[in-house]
Amino acid sequence: MKKHVPISQIMTKKVVTLSTKDDLVTAEELFKKHRIRHIPVVREDTILGILSYTDLMRISFADAIDEEEYDVDTMVYNMFSIEQVMVKDVVSVPPTATVKEVAQFLAMKEFHALPVVDEGKLVGIVTTTDLIRYLLDQY
Repeated sequence: MKKHVPISQIMTKKVVTLSTKDDLVTAEELFKKHRIRHIPVVREDTILGILSYTDLMRISFADAIDEEEYDVDTMVYNMFSIEQVMVKDVVSVPPTATVKEVAQFLAMKEFHALPVVDEGKLVGIVTTTDLIRYLLDQY
């Protein structure tokens, strides 16, 4: 296995993002459309927070109600803003961090995604899925 591979080689570079002006209905649509679980919240290229699909589901009553699920979700989502639901204290890594360092950090902290930030600007995101794909490519 290659040692000292920078995370920039395996991270997702075309990152789906949200702004604080977006709403949670838009967020859910992006999660489903792109089949992702984490979306950084940015102002221009500066990261302000991160929203996970799990965070969104925590405020949803969709699992409890089958009928008119969309209407219920929309009502609930309109009660909150992106800023209220997102994680604000975001941990990020530089693009020079190694795959090993990021894997160790994700395993230790039980995170599932880390924004990749270079000189204060979001340049990518690395997820546990990216790491698994990398490991599978090694075999």
